[in-house]
Amino acid sequence: MQAGTFQFLVTKTLPFSKCSSRALMLTAVVATITLAGCASRTAQAPITDMTGTETPVAQSTYVVKAGDTLYKIALAHGMTLAEITSLNNIADPGQLRIGQVLRLNKSAPAPSGGTAPAVATPIPVTPVEPVQPTSTVRASDASVVSWGWPAPGKIIQSFNTNTKGIDIEGAAGDPVHAAADGKVMYAGNGVRGLGNLILLGHGNGFITAYAHNQALLVKTGQEVKKGDKIAAIGQTDTTSPRLHFEIRRSGTPVNPLSYLPAR
Repeated sequence: MQAGTFQFLVTKTLPFSKCSSRALMLTAVVATITLAGCASRTAQAPITDMTGTETPVAQSTYVVKAGDTLYKIALAHGMTLAEITSLNNIADPGQLRIGQVLRLNKSAPAPSGGTAPAVATPIPVTPVEPVQPTSTVRASDASVVSWGWPAPGKIIQSFNTNTKGIDIEGAAGDPVHAAADGKVMYAGNGVRGLGNLILLGHGNGFITAYAHNQALLVKTGQEVKKGDKIAAIGQTDTTSPRLHFEIRRSGTPVNPLSYLPAR
C-alpha cells in the first residue's frame, strides 16, 4: 500500500501517480477529520485563515475559501461528509478549489465537471513477505494514549516515508480491534486504494486508520474502547487479506511500532 505526502488546505490540483493520488485522498480525509475530531480535545492540525467563518452565499450553495475542508463546511451547515461529497459528486475530498461553488441541498444546480463517487475495487498488488522485526525507538509521547495492537498477525509491510503505516497479515474475516479509546470519525470506502476504511480520533492530536477491511462494524460518531471489534480483515483494494494500519499525530504519519506495545 503506497501513500504520499499531502496538503489538506485548498490547493490547485497537480498530476500525481495512482499511488500518490490514493495517499492524497486518505490524507485529505484524515486532515479534515483532524480539524473536527480533535476540536473537542486538543492539537488541531494547522490551517490558514482561521479568523473567517464560512457563511453560505445562498441558502443552497457555499463558495469555498482558503483553509476550507469538506468536513468543516459540512459541519457548519449541519451535514455529514458523505452527504456533501455525494451531493457534489466529489471523489477526492482534497481537491477543493478556492471559489468552487458547493451544493448544500438538492435545490441547487448540479455541479459541472464532477466525478463519480469512488467505489472499492481490487487492484493488482504484489504480495510481500513478512518483514523481519527490528528494534524501534519508543516515542517520547507514546504514553499519552493507551495503545493496543489492532490485529495479531505478522507485519508484511513496514513503515516508511511511502507506506505511512504498516500492513498486518490476516485471514479474511479476522477481527480488527480499536487500537485505543476514541470516536469513529469516518467509516466508508470513499478513498481510492484503501478499500473499506475506518478513522478513529483519540484526542491529543492522534488519529488511527484501518484500511482494506472486509466489513465495517461501526458507524461515524460512535464511541469505542480499546480492543473493541470495529471491522473484519479483508482485501478491498488489495490482493491478499491484510490490515493497513496508520497512526497520525496532528496529521503527520508516525511509525506505529514506536507507539504500540512490544509483543
